Amino acid sequence: MSVTPTGRIDREGDRRTLVITRTFHAPIEDVWASVTEPERLERWIGTWAGDPASGAVMFRMTAEGEDAPPEEMKIRECEPPRRLALTSQVGEESWLLELDLTEADGVTTLTFSQPDINPQAAESVGPGWEFYLDRLVAVQTGGDVGAIDFDRDYYPAMRDHYTVPNGD
Repeated sequence: MSVTPTGRIDREGDRRTLVITRTFHAPIEDVWASVTEPERLERWIGTWAGDPASGAVMFRMTAEGEDAPPEEMKIRECEPPRRLALTSQVGEESWLLELDLTEADGVTTLTFSQPDINPQAAESVGPGWEFYLDRLVAVQTGGDVGAIDFDRDYYPAMRDHYTVPNGD
């Protein structure tokens, strides 16, 4: 299977934003549930525990294996079923993660963005998000999530697509 990268790195001054879009022939509420409800989220990426009303939850990426440690996700914005903005602590680095959903004529578009992405990290982070979003597509369409292979189809295969040239 050959997977074509679909994302891009937008630039505004010194700020870079990773943007990847996926479309679904499903109501916006259904796609929203797949990215926010723990049992549906776990089918493609991970699960969370805690009380979202507190402004943070603990998230564990189950797709990374049983040993993946939980990380705190701070909820910056939550406007069901249209927008979710989170801050994730990944090691020493914080990542801003944003999901925006729109629906027209029975088709829901999910736009994932990671503002302020580190340009040096983009070459591995971009393929990672392509991988996870393709797993979401598989879950939504009844596909085989297990057939999606990061090492074979995403990294290093997509590295060049997401490499930000020096000085760019």
